[in-house]
Amino acid sequence: MASVYKRGGKRSKGNYYYSFVDHTGKRVTRSAKTTDKATAERIAAKQEADAALRKEGVIDPSEDHRRRQAMAPIDNAITEYQTRLVSAGNTQKHVLSTIGFIQRICADAEFVTPSGINAVGVSRYASHQLEAGAACRTVQAHLAAMKSFTKWLHQEGKLSSDVLASLKKPNPETDRRLLRRFLTPAEWSALCEHLPDGRPRYGMTRGERLLLYRMAIQTGLRANEIRCLQTTDLHLEANPPYVLCKAGTTKNRREARQYLDVLLARCLREHIGTVPAGVPVFKLPHESNVARMLRADVETAREAWVERRANDPEEQRVRVESDFLLAINHAGERLDFHALRHTCGVWLAQTGAHPKTVQQVMRHSTITLTMDTYGHLFPGQEADSIDRLGGIFGDGAFGNPADRGGSVKGGSPREAQRKLQRAARDRAPCRTKGCENPSKAGPFDQRQEPLGNRGLCDNRRQEATGCESSGGGTRTPDTRIMIPLL
Repeated sequence: MASVYKRGGKRSKGNYYYSFVDHTGKRVTRSAKTTDKATAERIAAKQEADAALRKEGVIDPSEDHRRRQAMAPIDNAITEYQTRLVSAGNTQKHVLSTIGFIQRICADAEFVTPSGINAVGVSRYASHQLEAGAACRTVQAHLAAMKSFTKWLHQEGKLSSDVLASLKKPNPETDRRLLRRFLTPAEWSALCEHLPDGRPRYGMTRGERLLLYRMAIQTGLRANEIRCLQTTDLHLEANPPYVLCKAGTTKNRREARQYLDVLLARCLREHIGTVPAGVPVFKLPHESNVARMLRADVETAREAWVERRANDPEEQRVRVESDFLLAINHAGERLDFHALRHTCGVWLAQTGAHPKTVQQVMRHSTITLTMDTYGHLFPGQEADSIDRLGGIFGDGAFGNPADRGGSVKGGSPREAQRKLQRAARDRAPCRTKGCENPSKAGPFDQRQEPLGNRGLCDNRRQEATGCESSGGGTRTPDTRIMIPLL
């Protein structure tokens, strides 16, 4: 039975308190927040009755917990989510940017509690950002952070549903502000040839910079991943040699093994010959200067490449107007250090590597990302496939060419059709063991006549006569026809 009382005695002017036993068997004391005893008694009776229903399973206690969490201050939930991101192993940069995006959206939409989050307020924030000139990629990052936050709230039982599950993010392809270009093989050769061996740039010599660029192109590693590489991470004596990136240094927090060719492995071995173990392989400048270093080298090599044709004004003018070794070409595509990773994917696609191999080298999460980025660069097979398909059709599908007044070169229409079908069979990949060595074919393969000319009529049965069955010459197993009396 719930009890109602006042602290300090009956003459106290404070609110009434009530005490009851909850569904777990624990005595709970709360303030009724009223000075009227009858009202306090009704509140106490209601709480006691609800406790009995919870004990019997009529009311789900988890709903009460979810309701309290949904009505708690949203700053508490954001702090808990930040702790969750840190414990998951995300980088500090990712955690700070994600939490910053969530706080900006909540402040703009005036979300005070998790229960107040709604798609209308978030969509209004996105519209304001786009109208203010923000890029679609930026707005997409903000919405992705907020959607991940509400998804976590639902998983943790703080919200009954993911209120932003149906919210669509803008397509960044419709408004790309940063377009990266890649180095062509000719540009890479010109960079190695025309880059002068002068004083160090950003603390790195010419040889170190070219070695860094070559390694970035061949492995697809990002600048921070290369920055964290130590001499102990280079396994140059293995067959084949490879670089091992620890899980804590990669973007997806997974260990990565990137293979090297023999020439690059030999150059790296010479580079780290005098470097003690446990020391970074490359002493890279500050992250804001890595792209500047690459662009400065490209511009220096371009100037030397243009000056090479100083005695030919016309050729020099063509070189000046070209995009060759331009840090920012005429299409607005920019060259930065991450563009070397893009160059890795492009070169792999152009060499005919399988898309799955490109995905593994680039460490993409899905093959869809690989195909969306580099799919248009893979060698096309459409023309050959359609040509093979047309060979199977022959020309009989559209009638006899002789009937249309046309002629077929090299024989009759039927012979031409046979040639097309034979060519299609020759182009098609053989999937049986019998095709691997035609010289070992059996005796039936020595005769190349059509099936109808192989003497099948020599052993045919004689035609039936009327006396051979009681069905009037009709050959059938039906006894009602064979014996009419039945």
